[in-house]
Amino acid sequence: MSKNLFSEFEEVSAKQWKQKIQFDLKGADYNEKLVWNSFDGINVKPFYHPDEAGVPVNVHSPANWEIVEQLYVSSAGGANKRALEALQKGAEAFWFTIPSEETDLKTLFQDLDLETVPVYIKTEFLSENFNIRLKETAGNGSKIYLQTDIIGHLARSGNWYHDLQKDHAALEASLEHLESFGSLISIDLGLYQNAGANIPQQLAYAMAHSNEYLNHITKLNSFSEEKRKKLKFQFITATGPNYFFEIAKIRALRLLFSTLAKEYGFSEECHILAQPSKRNKTLYDFNVNLLRTTTESMSAILGGANAVCNMAYDALYHKNNEFGRRIARNQLLILKHEGYFEKVSNPANGSYYIENLTHQFAELALAIFKEIEKGGGFVSQLKEGIIQKKIAESAAKEQEQFESGELVLIGTNKFPNHEDKMKEELELYPFLKHKPRKTLLQPVIEKRLAERTEQERLKKEA
Repeated sequence: MSKNLFSEFEEVSAKQWKQKIQFDLKGADYNEKLVWNSFDGINVKPFYHPDEAGVPVNVHSPANWEIVEQLYVSSAGGANKRALEALQKGAEAFWFTIPSEETDLKTLFQDLDLETVPVYIKTEFLSENFNIRLKETAGNGSKIYLQTDIIGHLARSGNWYHDLQKDHAALEASLEHLESFGSLISIDLGLYQNAGANIPQQLAYAMAHSNEYLNHITKLNSFSEEKRKKLKFQFITATGPNYFFEIAKIRALRLLFSTLAKEYGFSEECHILAQPSKRNKTLYDFNVNLLRTTTESMSAILGGANAVCNMAYDALYHKNNEFGRRIARNQLLILKHEGYFEKVSNPANGSYYIENLTHQFAELALAIFKEIEKGGGFVSQLKEGIIQKKIAESAAKEQEQFESGELVLIGTNKFPNHEDKMKEELELYPFLKHKPRKTLLQPVIEKRLAERTEQERLKKEA
C-alpha cells in the first residue's frame, strides 16, 4: 500500500504528551512518580519523542556477528579437538587463552581454516618470539586477532609483564606484524564492568585506555599515516543485565572511539567482542544464569558487537565441561537461526530511547575522560589509585543496592530456594581469592555482587 495510514492524524509534540501525563497524574509530581534515577546517572523518562531524540547516532555496525567459543589451551591437541568438534556443532570463531609461550601452534590450528574461521588469541605472557611464530604458523590472509594489552594487564594484575620500557618495546615490535593480523591491540573494558564501574566509567576508561596507545603510537616515527589507517583496535566488553542500557553502551563505545581515533588520524572502525558480565551471576539457583546470559547476549547483538562469546551457566563452580559449553553455544545458535538476530544490521537505529541513552552515555563518559586527561592520563591515575577508588565507590553503591534488595538477583536476594544445596557441587572456588603479592599499584579487582551472601549460605549448609 502506498497510502500513509497515519496521514489523517495530527502529530503530537513532546510538550503535548507531557501535559496529558501531568493532567492524568492529578497533581502528583511528574519527576517523582515517573522518572527513574538509574545507577549509571541517567534519568529515565516515561516516554521518548523525536523532538528530543537529537542527532541520530551514525556508527559503523557489522553486517553479521560471530558465535565465539572460548577455550583454554592447557594442551594444544586437546584444544584443537574441542575446537573442531565445536565447529561441527555451530561455533563460528574461537577465543584461545594460551598460558605457555611454548604452545605447539601447528597442532592447535590443525585442520582449522584460518582464512575463514576467526581466531582470537589471548596470551598470559608477552613475547615477540611467540608473535613471530604465530604469524608464520597462521600465514597470510588469516583472521587472527591478537589481543595485546599491556595497560590492561597492568590494571588487572598491578604489574607490567616485564617493566614499562620492555612492555612498550614489545608493543612496538608487535606493530610490525600489522599486515598479518586482524587486530593487534585489545582493550578489555569488561574488567571495569566486572569490578563494579558504571557504564559512563566503563566507556571513559576504555577511551582513556585507548588514548594511551594512540598517543604512544603517534610518536613512533616508523608508524606512517598509511599504517594508522590500517590499525584496527579491538574492545572486549562485558554486557550487564540492563537490556537497553547495554545496547546503548556498545553504540556509545563505537561513537566515542570513532571521534577519538579521527583526531589521531587512525581508522575509526573498531572490532567489538562481547561476553556476559560475571558480576550478576549466582551460585545458587544457577539456572537463572541461563536467562541472564541470554538477554545479555541479545543486548550485545542489538548493540552491534562483531562477535559474541557466551558464558556457561555453571562456569562459577564447574570446571570447563562439554555440557556447559554446548548449552552456551546453543543459546547463541537459537538467537541467530531461530530468533533471526542475524537478519538486520543496526536494528537499534530509529529508537528514540536508545538514541537518547547513547548520547547521554557518550556525554557523561566524555566528561570523565577529560578529567582523566587533565589528571595526567589513564596510567598516571592508575598509579595514583584514582581509577581504583572511583570504581570502588561505584561498586560499593551497587553492592548497597543489592544488599537492600533494590537490585534484585532472583534466587539469591529475592525468592531464594532454601532447599538448594551447593557445597558438594563446587569443583571451582567461586569467590574472590586474596593472593598477597608485591605489586606496583593496586589492581582492579573483579567481584560478583552475590559473593558475601553465598558464602554465608554455604556456611549454614549441613
